[in-house]
Amino acid sequence: MKKWDDLPQKFQNNAVKEYYDILKKRGASLVIKRIFDIIIALIITVIALPFMLIIAVWIKLDSKGPVFFRQRRVTTYGRIFRIFKFRTMVTDAEKRGTQVTVKGDSRVTRAGRFLRKCRLDELPQLFNVLCGDMSFVGTRPEVERYVDRYTDEMNATLLMPAGITSLASIKFKDEEKLLDGANDPDEVYVNTVLPQKMIYNLEYIRKFNFFYDIKLMFMTFWAVIH
Repeated sequence: MKKWDDLPQKFQNNAVKEYYDILKKRGASLVIKRIFDIIIALIITVIALPFMLIIAVWIKLDSKGPVFFRQRRVTTYGRIFRIFKFRTMVTDAEKRGTQVTVKGDSRVTRAGRFLRKCRLDELPQLFNVLCGDMSFVGTRPEVERYVDRYTDEMNATLLMPAGITSLASIKFKDEEKLLDGANDPDEVYVNTVLPQKMIYNLEYIRKFNFFYDIKLMFMTFWAVIH
């Protein structure tokens, strides 16, 4: 971890300091977490590569556009990176609506509905894990416009790499239903859903250790198959 004085200015507040001190004492777990990420990401990538190629062909046959969806997201210390996902929406989706997806969203393709349900659209994030932009477990990376509205305490979630899964992801696996029918899904997400998710994200930092990460990965698998 960076020294406290080297953190971006917006992180240097009392709300973040509480979580910084917790993580500072768990340096060994952070190192193990990174080693685990690299090893497991490499193994899964090798195993999943044939399936990823099949998915790529399916996406191309199903709708016009690129195989991958890449978008600017925010990770450790507020650094910007481009997330990799299989494209599950029409190519001009962001021009047709909000940056959150609602139930029955017409922008989602036929292939996309299946990939989202099984979370297979997130397989390419293995490359983000290998690059160090993400971890298997951690706060899901948000777009800049949402991060700009974080409270001081919410910024503490950026002390660690963004994650493919998290306790909040499990609790809010049906997030699209919560936004269904909202006049302004973006505002409902920022003012209602995001604060609730952050309760779990901040709880994760307090409980963080390597074995808790393993538990959350198994919980995610169970949530997907159910």
